[in-house]
Amino acid sequence: MATPINRADYAAMFGPTVGDKIRLADTDLIIEVESDLTAERTNGGNGMNYGEEVKFGGGKVIRDGMGQSQTTRAAGAVDTVITNALIIDHSGIYKADVGLRDGRIHKIGKAGNPDTQPGVDIIVGPGTEVIAGEGRILTAGGFDSHIHFICPQQIEDALHSGLTTMLGGGTGPAHGTLATTCTPGPWHIGRMLQAADAFPMNLAFAGKGNASQPGALVEMVKSGACALKLHEDWGTTPAAIDCCLSVADDMDVQVMIHTDTLNESGFVETTVAAMKGRTIHAFHTEGAGGGHAPDIIKICGEEHVLPSSTNPTRPYTLNTLEEHLDML
Repeated sequence: MATPINRADYAAMFGPTVGDKIRLADTDLIIEVESDLTAERTNGGNGMNYGEEVKFGGGKVIRDGMGQSQTTRAAGAVDTVITNALIIDHSGIYKADVGLRDGRIHKIGKAGNPDTQPGVDIIVGPGTEVIAGEGRILTAGGFDSHIHFICPQQIEDALHSGLTTMLGGGTGPAHGTLATTCTPGPWHIGRMLQAADAFPMNLAFAGKGNASQPGALVEMVKSGACALKLHEDWGTTPAAIDCCLSVADDMDVQVMIHTDTLNESGFVETTVAAMKGRTIHAFHTEGAGGGHAPDIIKICGEEHVLPSSTNPTRPYTLNTLEEHLDML
């Protein structure tokens, strides 16, 4: 016979459930749990079926013959289970167990031993590892698309802030990397891809897109660059813009651009004309950090331009006035 416990004790043991409210960090944002897949009835009845949740540890549930079945991986047991996680995604706010196979999400639902527990759709077997999700929020990882790959310590900081994908360029502590997010040439791209194998992060590298002839750009994409980056420090001329976008169209990769602050080879209208209506991702379109300031903000009105702003926009430091002067 199950022993009732109060909501506070339940939340401390298994995480919050339906109707519980959670404050997000130190904000005034409050969320409410809408459903709980670990305790929903599976026979069509009303109410919740508490008491069959799984939890790892001494005296807990995921042990041989209890919440752990005899099922092999070949017969359907998951590689890893995240227990009692509070999930926030496009579909809502709910608690569930998450089963992983081959390093990917296999199933979201109720984990356990189907031989002894009702409603199990994530099978825990002897080959299953456990990550305790009680009291934690599980949500989609962030994607940072403007990375200067200067040092590997950036990856640890990114993981701590919730990022799971980093896109950018660089070769380490080189001056080209400090200024631009490009990984130039096949050799550097190869070494960066080789180094990426060591880290628990999705890493993608942009080759240098500044060239008026396609040959060097083509060889960078063939070497593994997933995108090309045009940066004013390498000369973002109309010819380079046109050439880069043409190569990208031919090879089905994306282009990112940091425009010409000094207006040496033209103004914002010249840059837009060189794009010829082709899709491009523009950085610093708020005018801080580089580009045709203050006119660069005009490109936010171009339907083929994906605009973005970066750290210099943040008005919190002693350099704010200098960075924002043109826009002010």
